[in-house]
Amino acid sequence: MISAPVGFQCPECVAAGRAVVPKNRFGGSFNTVPKVTRWILVTCVSIFVLELLLGGANGFALRFGMIPIAIVQGEWWRLITSTLLHGSILHLLFNMYALYWLGPQLERTLGYLRFGVLYFLAALGGSVASYWFSPIDTVSVGASGAIFGLITATIVIGRQVNSDVSQLLVLLGINVVIGFMQPNIDWRAHLGGAVIGAAVAYTFTKGTRLNRDRIHAVGTGGILALLVFAVMARVI
Repeated sequence: MISAPVGFQCPECVAAGRAVVPKNRFGGSFNTVPKVTRWILVTCVSIFVLELLLGGANGFALRFGMIPIAIVQGEWWRLITSTLLHGSILHLLFNMYALYWLGPQLERTLGYLRFGVLYFLAALGGSVASYWFSPIDTVSVGASGAIFGLITATIVIGRQVNSDVSQLLVLLGINVVIGFMQPNIDWRAHLGGAVIGAAVAYTFTKGTRLNRDRIHAVGTGGILALLVFAVMARVI
């Protein structure tokens, strides 16, 4: 018998408890705790509260938001910091609800590392698209690009496992139309995040259990390199 925090356990029970949970074809597991989703939620909500305490969202948007002319002058970190800010409580609630709805299942499917890479690249892809195609004095904030990336990633992976993704397709189409109709919505970030999210998810569907880690690393590394090149190539 082996000592346990409470009482004793037999060797067979201890070995079973330590057994590695098998991963699915994408590298995730049903038992994965969606800790990346939780950290993103906590971070975005905490930053919004900080915005309110320190004078409002407008000041933070000017200091850390996505402004093309500021990025070309060397403030490249805005490509990331802008995705953690939100302009209003409704803006925050919409994005965080979508993350709460989509994030846990995706994170369990992909595993926390792949999910983190997906979210980061989709967020960056949205910022890069906004940087390239928005007027130079545009100020934009929000996690919407990353959220659109999660939607398209769920669609791509859902089709791979023969799930019904018709509702997500309708949701994606409605939000794309709304983005074009509302002048205060950065539809460029939405489309950029959606394209990158789909590309990353497609990469994650490739490979076998023996070589998928290498394929996924090379594929996502290539997407990151492309985005970095796009930032460096932009001239205003």
